[in-house]
Amino acid sequence: MEALDGNAIGGVLREVFGVEMTTATGTCANCGTSGYLAEFEVYLQAPGKVARCRSCRNVLMVLVTVRGITCVDLGGFAEFEPPVSGGRAVPQ
Repeated sequence: MEALDGNAIGGVLREVFGVEMTTATGTCANCGTSGYLAEFEVYLQAPGKVARCRSCRNVLMVLVTVRGITCVDLGGFAEFEPPVSGGRAVPQ
């Protein structure tokens, strides 16, 4: 299975959150590595879309769409910060 970068799920995340999310930052709950969502490893061939930490391969995020509704599990993050827009954080 080929890994893509986080930009591969940018469109789905924009639909869910209503803003560009590839510049959001997250910290892996397993190893503590932080980075932009665009830098995560993404797999589209799994049951749903899976984002993993580039350092330890921990599952950070899972997106599953059923009957037109997308559910997002952010359970692999110790911290998840929305993107900054115009010097201010985007409301969550």
